[in-house]
Amino acid sequence: MPLIKLLFSSLLLQWNVGTSQQVVEDKLNSQQEVAAELSCIRRDFDHSSFVCVCNASYCDTLPRPSVPPVGYFDVYSSDRKAKRFSKLRGHFTEEWDGFEGESLIAEFRLETSLTYQTILGWGGAVTDAAAFNILSLSAHAQERLLRSYFADEGIEYNLVRINMGGCDFSWRKYTYVDTEGDVDLNTFALQPEDLDYKIPVIQRAKAISSHPLKVYASPWTAPPWMKTNGDYSGYGKLRDDMYQPWAEYFVRFLDSYAANNVSIWGLTAQNEPRNGYVPGFYFNCMGWTAEQQRKWIAENLGPTLEANGYGDVALMIMDDQRLDLPEWAETVLNDTLAARYVDGIAIHWYMDMYFEADLLTKTHDLYPDYFLLGTEACEGNGQFKEPIKLGSWERLETYAHDIIEDMNHWVTGWTDWNIALDTGGGPNWSENFVDSPIIVNKTSDEFYKNPTFYAMGHFSKFVKEGAVRLAMTSKDPQGLETTAFQNPDGSKIIVILNRSEKTVDVKIKVENKRLPVTIGPRSLHSVIFR
Repeated sequence: MPLIKLLFSSLLLQWNVGTSQQVVEDKLNSQQEVAAELSCIRRDFDHSSFVCVCNASYCDTLPRPSVPPVGYFDVYSSDRKAKRFSKLRGHFTEEWDGFEGESLIAEFRLETSLTYQTILGWGGAVTDAAAFNILSLSAHAQERLLRSYFADEGIEYNLVRINMGGCDFSWRKYTYVDTEGDVDLNTFALQPEDLDYKIPVIQRAKAISSHPLKVYASPWTAPPWMKTNGDYSGYGKLRDDMYQPWAEYFVRFLDSYAANNVSIWGLTAQNEPRNGYVPGFYFNCMGWTAEQQRKWIAENLGPTLEANGYGDVALMIMDDQRLDLPEWAETVLNDTLAARYVDGIAIHWYMDMYFEADLLTKTHDLYPDYFLLGTEACEGNGQFKEPIKLGSWERLETYAHDIIEDMNHWVTGWTDWNIALDTGGGPNWSENFVDSPIIVNKTSDEFYKNPTFYAMGHFSKFVKEGAVRLAMTSKDPQGLETTAFQNPDGSKIIVILNRSEKTVDVKIKVENKRLPVTIGPRSLHSVIFR
């Protein structure tokens, strides 16, 4: 469809939806809607919501929000039916003006003097697969996709995770030293996946971003000849006599990326270390217990990084599910030799629904000097899930719910998994296909922004690196989920998720002022004010 028709269709659809929802919109307390700079061109794929379509000539954008004048607030809203970052302005009141109608009412208090963790940031993974998909588009479409994530008019990611060597989201199995028995690492070499795909994408992202990117790397497996099972996957661990060569491997990796103008901010010691102790595990893995990781960090990895000038690289332990907390942290960090080399604890989201978030708080309370960072999450994983659900609003809700829950339990940031996958959820050599916030259709040279893209943006666009979380309390939140922050520039951000089908009128007390806002059904909001 020609661009002019797509634009006309989008505008007509927005007018129709806006007319049918006029009753709800009238309740927004004299707030005045402001049009987006470039609006979403929507497309439906028969799921609960829609995607926004981008191509070489057009993509929706959101200019960097300016903080409204004192006494006013801006609300950026996305919802299941029609909105993506729709902006409305409202004003604080001395007393409650009241709401009309029969909506639920939820009252909150923002405690601006009660602060918690400092935010490291938000981002996603530039895996082999993600880089491959981005570069499969035409040059202009590539640029629009990367700008969607990293530019001032995009959602402004500042965290980038990469795989050190092959992972499941590679199209083949490999490491950097697949030469049998090369203990001295003489044949260590970055691969085409690095030199032709990931590094060029990262360099372009750096050039696009107006702030530094924190790039961190995770290994999935050592070379098979270093392992007890001689394989990339399956049940196996690092051989005891390979602890030092494996530590040297990390240094070679850091040196090689630095030589290609990519500085590595952080490392995780191992991606999902429990996987390697699962018999027959089906993609790249290597088993570690907490005791083994403690010994290797204390005696090999930590001293080797420090001796080679990488002592300031942020080292994270675990990089696995929250079910291992706080025990994994206790095992490693109660050893003073290991603890001196560790900066943080990396967490994946895949079993969060089964294990309480209080495990995060317990871990923070035990080790307040070590940050907690969400390092992997995706939808569509598991044999009973459909890998790709273009336009799924439920997947936005699971993202936003998990982020809010993590933030309210001391986590300092949240990293999505692949930033771009193809329409089948790959490529992935082990056929472990999943969903992504951006799905690339290289045949038509376009890409689709799933609702999860906007879930990430409601945090990454508004809550900046260096922000601190603020206390947000309510006796009866009416099912709403909230979290709040103060940015380094003094602006305040409140994120509100409504997973119900009901409209909720919200009253937020901020010091001696009142902030009134109506939260529609199945919606996500970012509120900004000074």
